[in-house]
Amino acid sequence: MLSSITWTVDPEIFRIFGHPIRWYGLLWASALMTTAWIVSRMYKHEKLPEAWFEKLFLWVAIGLIIGARLGHCLFYAPGYYLSHPLEILAIWEGGLASHGGAIGMVVAIWLYSRRITKKSMIWALDRLVVGVALGATCIRLGNLFNHEIYGGPTDLPWGFRFIANIDEVLRTGVDPVFTPPSHPTQLYEVLAYLTVFAIGMFLYWKKHAYERQGLILGVSLIGIFLSRFLIEFLKHVQAGFELDMRQAIGIDMGQLLSLPFVIWGIWLVWNALRKPPVKEAPITVKKK
Repeated sequence: MLSSITWTVDPEIFRIFGHPIRWYGLLWASALMTTAWIVSRMYKHEKLPEAWFEKLFLWVAIGLIIGARLGHCLFYAPGYYLSHPLEILAIWEGGLASHGGAIGMVVAIWLYSRRITKKSMIWALDRLVVGVALGATCIRLGNLFNHEIYGGPTDLPWGFRFIANIDEVLRTGVDPVFTPPSHPTQLYEVLAYLTVFAIGMFLYWKKHAYERQGLILGVSLIGIFLSRFLIEFLKHVQAGFELDMRQAIGIDMGQLLSLPFVIWGIWLVWNALRKPPVKEAPITVKKK
């Protein structure tokens, strides 16, 4: 047998009154908390109003969760969820899409910028996206624990044998059925997003790239979604209709949804570099 790693980690950490607490949920919460911590450090560094950050975290958390859930339901199984609309609320059963989360976050930042900072939404996204890259790392680790979103067969020594019938194993206790050694594409994305996070931190703290509005956001969008686009070629499709997409246009839904973000990122970098850096005046808050 070829060298490989047999992945037998239980997706559930423990149960509370019969309800499972999963690594995936814990890592999603970790994604929100690490993003919040990183952005809070940036706001303090720039001496921005504390209320700005508090409201940012609330807006983003709501937009991210709603967008991720609606993205999964409407991008990958619209027929089922439009016929069973109450199932959309069953977030605890799994099903969150990163592209939907990104769209939800952008909408939340647009509203936040109009109501709170009165600045361009790009201003807030330049700071937020650095933490989001680390948050995306946590979420892909959650997918690894869930034995999901992995790639096709490989003879590379780091191939993972995942439990293909993990839901049935957890529900009825049947014997696990293992996949052949497969690309651990969750870990490929983890490495990609960690790299984007490191670049974003370097640009913010060492190069003060936030003085060129859109530069950090653009670089991060290119890094996150171009890597997602490329790694997707190794993955199994998440929905049956994507097989038809691959045959018809050569890419699946995840890749199609990544392209607008890559194009937006390229435009943002070009637009930021053609203008001189701008240092903003300190924010003063009137006391009541």
